[in-house]
Amino acid sequence: MSSPTYDALSPLDGRYAGKLAALRMLFSEAGLMRERVRVECAWLLTLAAGPARTALVDLPPAAREWLLAMAADPAATDVAAIKQIEARTNHDVKAVEYWLRARLQALGCSPAQLEWIHFACTSEDINNLAYALMLAAARTRILIPMLDQLGAQLDALALQHADAAMLGRTHGQTATPTTMGKEFANVAHRLRAQRAALANVAILGKMNGAVGNFNAHVAALPDVDWPALSAAFVASLRLQPNPYTTQIEPHDWIAEYCHALLRADTVLIDLARDLWSYISLGYFKQRPVDGEVGSSTMPHKVNPIDFENAEGNLGIANALLAHFAEKLPISRWQRDLTDSTVLRNIGVAIGHATLAYQSLGKGLGKLDLDAARLRSDLDGAWEVLGEAVQTVMRAHGLPDAYERLKSFTRGRPVDRPAMQAFIESLDLPRQAKERLLRLEPANYLGLARDLARRAPEDPR
Repeated sequence: MSSPTYDALSPLDGRYAGKLAALRMLFSEAGLMRERVRVECAWLLTLAAGPARTALVDLPPAAREWLLAMAADPAATDVAAIKQIEARTNHDVKAVEYWLRARLQALGCSPAQLEWIHFACTSEDINNLAYALMLAAARTRILIPMLDQLGAQLDALALQHADAAMLGRTHGQTATPTTMGKEFANVAHRLRAQRAALANVAILGKMNGAVGNFNAHVAALPDVDWPALSAAFVASLRLQPNPYTTQIEPHDWIAEYCHALLRADTVLIDLARDLWSYISLGYFKQRPVDGEVGSSTMPHKVNPIDFENAEGNLGIANALLAHFAEKLPISRWQRDLTDSTVLRNIGVAIGHATLAYQSLGKGLGKLDLDAARLRSDLDGAWEVLGEAVQTVMRAHGLPDAYERLKSFTRGRPVDRPAMQAFIESLDLPRQAKERLLRLEPANYLGLARDLARRAPEDPR
């Protein structure tokens, strides 16, 4: 009898289980078993078409058909039966081999034919390809689509708020104005670059035996071009062959993958924190959800929980991703087992990232801009025009421009009359003076509007 999800040790399989069904299919124990079965079946078919053609020429049609089906889609893998075998063998990959032997024997394979299952393989030949297939599928089916969806939301918000003037805040202090749309465009551009970096990570695999030298292969069949056959097999799985490995594929590509995902997550942490802060300033209101409670004691509250949830989950994801990137490429001599238990947690990191992307998407969809609040802040910050005034003074050769504006604006309130009186006092051409007098914080925006509207470049 299974435990209810609220008894789960991990919130990914408890509180958040309903949000991660697609990811669970990939990275659960069952998902790993299925990919191992896929690799084993595909390898046997490769041998049957090449080095073992003579031995497997009379492979029963039912067995061949079943192998082809499982190599294409191993959904029919009997994971429970494999786990029962593993309970006896205490070896997960060997359990897969024994299960395959039983299935193919039942489909009419001879004892001699069954010996070609897992031929010349070390467990890592199967495992590295299984994990590569899992990570490739996660990237294609889950991560890239979710990052693209967030990017599309950010692009839409950049256009929607392209003209929404807002006070810049460098070091948390009043600063040169921008537009809310331009700020969304900044994040969209950054995220697009990191999405491209993740998409471009080459996913590698190897099938070369116990220490990477085809020792057993050559001992059994010395006339076969094993490096060529291995490379073709790995490529048939839509992976890139790595010709130089020890017993394990060295996982350098997994480090790249983790770092690329970590960088995308870091961009989104920055976004979550900024939006949390803008909500705190009142720049955004959040549309309330019927029945939702913001506080157990303060009934008025509509908390920025989506952005807080995203920031927390992205932090967990990045802590794990950083560890994977630092640890997985390191293996003592030709192989140690420390990568095995670490790799089993890859799905945990991606699970937390996935939760964060869901929360961000939900939060972005609930934002309502408070234009009056933005305008109020701008109207109270005429000192930010000091940058424009001193730069025009410099352009016209007036001495000590920066120092004069620093003395006038720094650490004191500046309003419209004070700023305009200062401008009138300057020895500037009338045309330049009139241009400065038309400035106010809400229209001192440079090219922000245009940049927010500019069609995003796709770095893919």
